[in-house]
Amino acid sequence: MHAQIVLFDGFDPLDVVAPYEVLYAGGTASDGALTVELVTAEGPREVVGGTGALTLRATGTLDPRTADLIVVPGASGRVGEPGEVPDVEAGEGEWRQDEFIPVLLGRALTTTLPALLKEALDDPTVTVATVCGGSLVPAMAGLLEGRHATTHHLGIDMLDATGVHAVRARIVDDGDLVSGAGVTSGLDLGLYLLERELGPRIAHAVETLFAHERRGTVWRATGLAPAAL
Repeated sequence: MHAQIVLFDGFDPLDVVAPYEVLYAGGTASDGALTVELVTAEGPREVVGGTGALTLRATGTLDPRTADLIVVPGASGRVGEPGEVPDVEAGEGEWRQDEFIPVLLGRALTTTLPALLKEALDDPTVTVATVCGGSLVPAMAGLLEGRHATTHHLGIDMLDATGVHAVRARIVDDGDLVSGAGVTSGLDLGLYLLERELGPRIAHAVETLFAHERRGTVWRATGLAPAAL
């Protein structure tokens, strides 16, 4: 199984590093059954994150034809006050540090990333996973209408407005779309994906190594619907 974690200008570093470390450890624990790399839609390059100009190097190109799992992070930057509108339209001018998060996500939409994510989502053999605001990237591109997903609590209304069935849960499993809510959910998302794809013993071994116990119930659209509590 091969996983590709996508970088774009302004990415949130923890959204990337947490699942990367978990998946990489899962590959080691499974004797190479899982490999993971950092990629961009454009190919190998240095990519500047949205937190303190932390830079990571993507070594490959996002390719839904070779990836079994694609992980999309969110962005980090200025959140702004409730109702505050960015004073710069997405895609205008040069990218710079400390932008509003919607602007950073909007600029990612001006690249070939949405087309590549559409290709991945159209292929049921590829799982697309998102961390935090990462679900807003395909959602804003119109790729998740009618699907179940989650995002950071500050972006739930925006996610819902795109036609997604937004769920307030730590992890939402919608088949070939798996999403995590907050920034630290990348750890839980990675461990859940290990359990789902490689089995609970591999996930438990990595969980023990990291001394991290997963939080929350994984939400799926199965079972009895709960009555009002």
